[in-house]
Amino acid sequence: MATVTLKGNEINTMGSLPTTGSKAPDFQLTKNDLSSVNLSDFQGSKLVLNIFPSVDTGTCAQSVRQFNEEAAELDNTIVLCISKDLPFAQARFCGAEGIQNVEMLSDFRDGNFGRAYNLEFTDGPLVSLHSRAVVVLDENGTVLYTEQVPEIVDEPNYKAALEALMDS
Repeated sequence: MATVTLKGNEINTMGSLPTTGSKAPDFQLTKNDLSSVNLSDFQGSKLVLNIFPSVDTGTCAQSVRQFNEEAAELDNTIVLCISKDLPFAQARFCGAEGIQNVEMLSDFRDGNFGRAYNLEFTDGPLVSLHSRAVVVLDENGTVLYTEQVPEIVDEPNYKAALEALMDS
């Protein structure tokens, strides 16, 4: 179990993120057109997994905007923005914001992603949603970098995540 805070109040996740150097756990997530996608569908591309509780909060929305801006300049890299929001809400947000350089994916169907990556909240007001985290993978699905954001209302360390990509 990992402990983070929400406005200073401790809440827990299922456990720790995958370790650097390990193979990333497989997942099945839902795209905005309601089709399914797996980790293996991205083989050959570097991935930034931008994970958050809900795109309808200020910090989560900002992380999508920031990675959308940064992703436009990255070679062979796909940014996956992952939450339990319904695909319709994700599509609405991207349309309203002009988001085009990231792929929004939803874990609403069965929560397998949140459990596989140990970031589902187990208590507190956000129980069953995802903790804010970033996981960077190389072209073969090996974990290059992880960040479990210690305070949910804070943004992730964009610079560290992007530097992990450039160092690979």
